[in-house]
Amino acid sequence: MNYSAIKYCDIANGEGVRTSLFVSGCRRGCPFCFNEEAQDFASGEPFDAEAEEAILKSLEPEYVDGLTLLGGEPMEPENQAGLVDFVERVKARFPEKTVWCYTGDVLEELMPGGRHHTEVTDRLLGAIDILVDGPFIQAQKDITLRFRGSANQRIIDMNATRVAAAELGVPLNEAVRIWRDDPVFSTHTME
Repeated sequence: MNYSAIKYCDIANGEGVRTSLFVSGCRRGCPFCFNEEAQDFASGEPFDAEAEEAILKSLEPEYVDGLTLLGGEPMEPENQAGLVDFVERVKARFPEKTVWCYTGDVLEELMPGGRHHTEVTDRLLGAIDILVDGPFIQAQKDITLRFRGSANQRIIDMNATRVAAAELGVPLNEAVRIWRDDPVFSTHTME
């Protein structure tokens, strides 16, 4: 797997201060993609042990809230295979920090039988705290939305979703729980 960029002290791609890993490769080809250069699987640099260690080191300060996975497309099958062990290492080493993942897939496409479900998908989803799902749709673009570009995209609280799915005895996609933003940000008021 290659990556196109690593951004440190990122405040745009998830709650708080984050390290963001932009993986290379996406077959979706969404019109108006914000990161078109990362659609090529060969773009960027190999995601090797040196890159992994740099990210782990960047997560050490207390003020860093977690890791964000973007792309390209983290849920392309080959990217899932390249990410799963590393993301599990991040969660084991920094259990208090969150992992956000942005995908053009909807959660249903990541469930068994879905177009991007692989032998490692359940493990990867198990290490993700927040999943921002759905393709960017230009006609639904809304610059007032925090942490997403178009109104169709959901910010799924995967921890709450896993609890609800277990309680209800249903698959994750049938128990989706939406992440709730701080009211100051969601209402744009100080009341």
